[in-house]
Amino acid sequence: IIVNIIHNTSDYHPKVLRFLNVAFDGSGDSLIAGDHQGNIYVFDLYGNRFNLVQRTAQACTALAFNLRRKSEFLVALADYSIKCFDTVTKELVSWMRGHESSVFSISVHASGKYAITTSSDTAQLWDLDTFQRKRKLNIRQSVGIQKVFFLPLSNTILSCFKDNSIFAWECDTLFCKYQLPAPPESSSILYRVFAVTRDGRILAAGGKSNHLHLWCLEATQLFRIIQMPTKVRAIRHLEFLPDSFDAGSNQVLGVLSQDGILRFVNIQTCKLLFEIGSLDEGISSSVISPHGRYIASVMENGSLNVYSVQALTQEINKPPPPLVKVIEDFPKNKLSSIDLKMKVTSGKVQQPAKSRESKIQTRILKQDLTGNFESKENELSDGLNKKRLQILLKGYGEYPTKYRMFIWRSLLQLPENHTAFSSLIDKGTHVAFLNLQKKYPIKSRKLLRVLQRTLSALAHWSVIFSDTPYLPLLAFPFVKLFQNNQLICFEVVATLIINWCQHWFEYFPNPPINILSMIENVLAFHDKELLQHFIDHDITSQLYAWPLLETVFSEVLTREEWLKLFDNVFSNHPSFLLMTVVAYNVCSRAPLLNCNLKDDFEYFFHHRNNLDISVVIREVYRLLETTPTDIHPDSMLDAFVALTKGQYPVFNQYPKFIVDYQSQERERIRNDELDYLRERQTVEDMQAEVDQQRFEDEAWYQKQELLRKAEETRREMLLREEEKMIQQRQRLAAVKRELKIKEIHLQDAARRRFLKLQQDQREMELRRLDDEIGRKNLTRNQEAVAKEMREDADAYRRKVDLEEHMFHKLIETDQTQNQQTQKWKEAEEKEFYLTSEKKGAALSDASRKWFLNQEISAAVEHAENPCNK
Repeated sequence: IIVNIIHNTSDYHPKVLRFLNVAFDGSGDSLIAGDHQGNIYVFDLYGNRFNLVQRTAQACTALAFNLRRKSEFLVALADYSIKCFDTVTKELVSWMRGHESSVFSISVHASGKYAITTSSDTAQLWDLDTFQRKRKLNIRQSVGIQKVFFLPLSNTILSCFKDNSIFAWECDTLFCKYQLPAPPESSSILYRVFAVTRDGRILAAGGKSNHLHLWCLEATQLFRIIQMPTKVRAIRHLEFLPDSFDAGSNQVLGVLSQDGILRFVNIQTCKLLFEIGSLDEGISSSVISPHGRYIASVMENGSLNVYSVQALTQEINKPPPPLVKVIEDFPKNKLSSIDLKMKVTSGKVQQPAKSRESKIQTRILKQDLTGNFESKENELSDGLNKKRLQILLKGYGEYPTKYRMFIWRSLLQLPENHTAFSSLIDKGTHVAFLNLQKKYPIKSRKLLRVLQRTLSALAHWSVIFSDTPYLPLLAFPFVKLFQNNQLICFEVVATLIINWCQHWFEYFPNPPINILSMIENVLAFHDKELLQHFIDHDITSQLYAWPLLETVFSEVLTREEWLKLFDNVFSNHPSFLLMTVVAYNVCSRAPLLNCNLKDDFEYFFHHRNNLDISVVIREVYRLLETTPTDIHPDSMLDAFVALTKGQYPVFNQYPKFIVDYQSQERERIRNDELDYLRERQTVEDMQAEVDQQRFEDEAWYQKQELLRKAEETRREMLLREEEKMIQQRQRLAAVKRELKIKEIHLQDAARRRFLKLQQDQREMELRRLDDEIGRKNLTRNQEAVAKEMREDADAYRRKVDLEEHMFHKLIETDQTQNQQTQKWKEAEEKEFYLTSEKKGAALSDASRKWFLNQEISAAVEHAENPCNK
């Protein structure tokens, strides 16, 4: 693991914000990840930094970060929409809608110009230049879509439906290029997940089964069915591991199963290469970078792990295979599905079973009688030769780092007994190692769990290992080295114990006095002065030899030095390890001879020292050659014996009666301890209850005292408040008296003003009545004058009318009168008219004079009494 990313909130009760999706960019050096609250982060693996680029406020259901514009990415959200953001400007580039259910897949074309978004009911093709929808795939609801995606480096779209039908379409014209036939009924599974190699030739499909179907897309036929281990019941995700040197024809397929473990399988050899994840730390989903250097996994606990593929494959990288020739080949179209079934193994590859119907002719290769044959004990599995490896080791001093783990597994001839190891693991954590973390606190929780499981498996394998105090020290360096493959770790430690720890347990529970005596005899032969120095200072082999053995030199060597040492240990006789102890002391004789205190010796053999491991190894080989036979450990130790295949051998090389007695005593002590713990717990519970009661009583008394003090305080406050109230009431009474006096004065003043106002009003009323009487008299006089004038005018009109009438009548009766008579009458008539006019004018003048006199009188009266108005 390169990095483990956990997003915790900074609240009072912190919680983990779970990551949901992750995607790499085109370069593979950066990735984006979205959590369930809609936060999108960019992690720069090359620059070792990260940045929050968007807050969408809702969970993301799919991500894509390999667009043509490198800083842009697509995110599908819980509201069924797809948005495009820019990681540099952090702005919204586009918002695409059209789906009516959650989008669970986004596939981007190799050019970055198009994208396909897939939901359960439809798939839509988008133009990423204009962000417009080009096409929409509508299907019947009963069929359902599993996945629609672009084939790598091509214009082909592959659509996979829930009825196992798979179609290939041309991207531009959407012309159907081909349809894959239905899988055979004998191994038919409902496809749920798919993966395609980078060259677009092989399609891997899986579902709720431990079978994998491999399709050749060029020939449109199923060419291989791979059976995963029995632990795999369903496949949740598939992805090929890219390789820079395979021209896109990827051979390693990552298979994520229901148990949260991602297993990587070679699809040609069907060999299980390595795995990541565990039952405790399961993987929810994974994505591999385009260049195949990193694996980003969203864990079931919501965190994000980034793995280094180079480190994961370091243990399983093998040297180039030997040259072989094809003896016989046959066309793929003649193979049935039965012929092509292969099981995934972690060791020897199981070959396809031959069909009874088809007989294949084979050629027999003749044995090369002229060649030199190596002895069987030097022939290792996987075609390696032990003597040649030893020659290589002596020449270079160590094995190549790339092939070291493979060479170790070959040298130790590990059987890889999966079933037997699983049975040991299934027994659970041994009671002796339940509290391992208290005695051996390890920062890495994963490393602690692997160490606990390995030690528990060893204890279940043999009872003595449950009581071996130095077993964690012995196993820890191998656990740290093989932590990603616990089976190999267990078998390496078990092989080490059987061969390089011979006779260690004969004096159990004491250190192996017999082994330490061998070392002391060899040291006495090669460096008497150093041994005498140890004796003079009371330093025994339990101090200068046993610490190196029980920790297998892991405390005094660096990782590289330790690996180099064990390259030589595993390549030689088991006596090599004992000789290494002698050589380490001999090569350190100068500083050891200067030590005089026991504490200095203890520190020296428990800490790293300035010592060249190559010099020590050369000294070991010299000691092996120059040590006499009678004291040589080689004559007292058996040759290397590998673990048996199928089941592990019985390990009983220890005094059984002592171990049984110790087990019984330990069980008795454990039971006594449990009884003691129960009694102590009871006493502690009783004491806790007494303490709690005492605490409650004290709290009650304290509370009563506080209440009493509070009551007194409140009484004093009430008294002070009452005094303040009395003073306030006195001041209020004085203020009330002053206000009452003011009120009486105001009422008296108001009464006087009211009486004055009433008097003024009565005077004004009298004057108003006088004015009214005057106005009425004036009006009455005016009416009389007007009436008289109207009567005179009416009389005058009547007279004029009568005269006119008489005049007309006279004209009518006497038209013959002369002109003079007539003029006379006209003159009389005019005179009468003038007389009447004069009388009317005189009456009118008299009326006006009377009116003016009245007005003048009123004005004079008003001038004399102005307040009457």
